[in-house]
Amino acid sequence: MIWLVRLLAALLLLVGIAVALGGAWLAWLGGSPYYLPGGVAVAFCGYWLCRGDRRAGWLYALFLTVTILWALWEVGFDGWQLTARIVGPALFGLPFLLPFVRRRIGRGALAAGLAGLAGCLLILGCALRSPMEIAAEGGRMTTPIALSGDPGQWPSWGRDDAGTRFSPLTQITPANVEKLQLAWTFDTGHDPMSAPVPSPLQSTPLMVDDKLLLCTQTNIVFALDPETGKPLWRFDPKVDAKGGSAVRTCRGVAYHDGSNAAPATCPRRVITATYGAQLIALDSATGRPCPGFGQSGFVDLNQGMGRTAPGLYYISSAPVIVGDVIVLGGWVADNVSTDEPSGVVRGYDVITGALRWAWDMGNPNNAHGPPAGQAYTRSTPNSWAPMSVDAKLRLVFVPTGNATPDHFGAYRSAQSEKYSSSVVALDAGTGAVRWSFQTTHHDLWDYDVASQPTLIDLPVPGGAVPALVQPTKRGELFLLDRRTGKPLADVRERPAPQAGKVPEERLSPTQPFSVGMPSLAGDRISERDMWGITPIDQLWCRIHFRKLRYDGPNTPPGLTESLLYPSLGGGMNWSGVSYDPDRRLLLVNSIYYPTLMQLVPRATVGGGAKGPGASHNATDFAAPLPMAGTPYGARLRGFTSPLGTLCLAPPYGRMTAIDMTTRTIAWQRPVGTVQDSGPLGLEIGLPIRMGMPGFGGTLVTRSGLTFFGGLKERAFRAFATDTGKELWSVRMPASGNANPMTYVGPRSGRQFVVIAATGHVTSQSFPLGRTFHAYALPQEGK
Repeated sequence: MIWLVRLLAALLLLVGIAVALGGAWLAWLGGSPYYLPGGVAVAFCGYWLCRGDRRAGWLYALFLTVTILWALWEVGFDGWQLTARIVGPALFGLPFLLPFVRRRIGRGALAAGLAGLAGCLLILGCALRSPMEIAAEGGRMTTPIALSGDPGQWPSWGRDDAGTRFSPLTQITPANVEKLQLAWTFDTGHDPMSAPVPSPLQSTPLMVDDKLLLCTQTNIVFALDPETGKPLWRFDPKVDAKGGSAVRTCRGVAYHDGSNAAPATCPRRVITATYGAQLIALDSATGRPCPGFGQSGFVDLNQGMGRTAPGLYYISSAPVIVGDVIVLGGWVADNVSTDEPSGVVRGYDVITGALRWAWDMGNPNNAHGPPAGQAYTRSTPNSWAPMSVDAKLRLVFVPTGNATPDHFGAYRSAQSEKYSSSVVALDAGTGAVRWSFQTTHHDLWDYDVASQPTLIDLPVPGGAVPALVQPTKRGELFLLDRRTGKPLADVRERPAPQAGKVPEERLSPTQPFSVGMPSLAGDRISERDMWGITPIDQLWCRIHFRKLRYDGPNTPPGLTESLLYPSLGGGMNWSGVSYDPDRRLLLVNSIYYPTLMQLVPRATVGGGAKGPGASHNATDFAAPLPMAGTPYGARLRGFTSPLGTLCLAPPYGRMTAIDMTTRTIAWQRPVGTVQDSGPLGLEIGLPIRMGMPGFGGTLVTRSGLTFFGGLKERAFRAFATDTGKELWSVRMPASGNANPMTYVGPRSGRQFVVIAATGHVTSQSFPLGRTFHAYALPQEGK
C-alpha cells in the first residue's frame, strides 16, 4: 500500500505549496498570517511522509491543533465558517489512522488522525448552525383586526391596496398545514427557455369575480376556474419579444368593478400593461378587449415618450386603481445611455382610457401630456416597482428608481437628484406631489426602491398612526407617516465613503440610515467573512477581498474594482414585505449577495452591450454596460470563488419577523437549503440548511401561517408566524420566486394557496418554470 501513502504525501505537498504561496501573497496584502506557515507545515508533512519520517504525523497533528484553535478564534462556533477552515485539513488527517500509514511513521500518525477526527466531530457538534438565528420568545398575544371586503378573495396584487399580503382566512392552520396536498396545476404553455433572452414567470394571481386572473411573462392573460385551475378564457396581446432582457416579466394584473355605474359594456374589467408598452382593458366575463377603452381596448403608452426602442421601456408590475383612475409607471432599461425614455408616472381613466394626469418630475407643464412634437423629460427616475394606495387620503405611493445610467451621476438634473431612489406620495386625482422621502442620495449603486410600500396602522399608546413601511435594497426599513412622509422611526444621516470615485463624479457626503428600525443590511464585511468549499478557494477569496476597494456601505464605484454590499439585488427587492396586523409582525425576506463593480473607460466598452437587454443580460453577466453619453461603462459580477460559490460566508437569505410595537426583531432565521445548489453549478442534493438567496415574497394568514417559496431552491414552505418554525414544505418543479396568494373556492369553500413555479435567471435558479400550483387540505371523504 506504499502507493497510497505516496499519493497522500504528494497531495499534502502540492496543497501545502499552493497554500504557502497564496498565504505569502495574502500576508503581503496585509491579510491573515495563518496561511503562510500553515501551508509550509503541510508541505513539510507531505515531504516527510513520502520519506517515512516520523515527524510527519506529529507535525500534522500540531498543524491541525493550531488550525482548530485559530478557526475558533476567528469565527467562534459558526458551523459554516468552521467548515471552510477545518473540514479539508481534518479529512486529510483521517488517512493517518490507516494501519499502513501508522506502520510507516509510528505513533505520530495516530495523533494526526485523532486531531482530524476531533476537527470532524467539532463540525458535527456545531451542526452547521448559524449565529444569525434569533429565536422567538414564547407565544404572542393576538388581537384580530376588522377588515373590509370578502375575506375569501384576493382582489389586488398585494391582497389589498396597502400591500400587506395578509389574508384573514383560518381554514389552514399551524395544526393541519402538514396535511396540505396538491389540488391542481396550471401550465401556461410558454417555454421560458425558448425566448432569445429567458425570463421568469413571476405573476401573482388575483381571485375576484369567481375567477383567478393572471398573466405570463409574454403578457398572455388567463382567467382560471379557482376550483380546478382549468382556463375559462385566454387573451394574447401578441407582444414582440425583441430587445428582451432577463427581467422581462408580468407580475400581475389589476381589476375594476364598475357594475354599479356606466358603462353597460365591460362593467368588470381586467387591466393589464405589457412589454410592448400597451395598456389594455379586458372584459372579465369574456377576456375580450373593452371597445370603449382607448382604441378598441388598447392605449399606446409610448405616446409622449419620444425616441424609444424595443426593450427600453415597458411595464412589469401590476397597475393600481384609485376610484376611476389607473396609475402606472414603467421599467426603463438600466445603464444604456444618458438619453433614455422618461420615468413619467401617469393616470388614465379606467372607462375611456383617456389620460387624466401625468407626473413628469422634470417638467410640471406636462401634467396633461407634452405638446405635439415634444416628449416627457428623458432619463428621469422611473417607477417599475408595485405601488400602493390609501383611498381615504387619495394618495398613491410611488417607489422610484435612480436616473439612468445607474452608476454615473455627474450629469443628472436637480429634479432627478431630488426624486431618485425615493418613495413619493402623489395626489390620486391630479398627480401632484404631496411629499417625497429619499432613501439613497445621489444613487450610484442601482439602489432603486424596488419594493411596494406597505401601509400599516402603527400601534402607539392610545391608538394608531397611519404609517408606511418602505423596504429598500440597502437593507434599510424606513418607517414614515404616510400623511406627511415624516419619519416615525429615527433616521440619521451618516458620513458616506468618498475615496475612489472618478474625477468627473460628485458624491453625497452622507446617506440616510433608519436607526429606529432593525437593519437587515448585514454587518460590514471583513476578511474573516470570506468563505469557500475548501481552505484553498477561501484563501483565494481572502486575497481577492484584500485587493478590492471597500469602505463599507455606499463605497463609490471607480476605475478600481469595488465591493457592493448589499448588492444591487438587495437587501429587499420587488417582492416586498408582509404585515400581520393581528400579531403586529412585519415579515421580511432579505438577500445577502455581494457584487463586484468597476467603471471602465469608454474606449474599452466597445460592443460589449448588444442592446437594451444587455442591461440585465442573462448569459454574460460580466459584459460591460455601455452608459453611453458618459466617459465610462460599468462592469458588474458576483463575488464568487473559482468554484462558483459566493465568497461571503452564509447565510445568503434570511426571514425576519419584526415586532412593530417595539420595533425589534421577534425572530430571524436562515431559510433554504443547498439541495438544488453547489459548486461549479452542480446540485449537492442534500437538504442542509444554509440560507439561500431569492426574490419571491411572503403571504401571512390570520391563522398564524407564513407561506414562502422565494429561494434558489425548488421548494415551497409554511412557517409559524409567531416563532418562525418550519411546519410544512413541498418540492416543486422550479423555485417559487413569485409571491404566493390564498383564497376560498366559491363552490367548495376550500382554502387554496397558489404560487407560480418560476425559477429565476439573475440568481441562476434553474430550470425556469411555467406552471402554477394550488395546494389545499384534503376534501372530506377523499
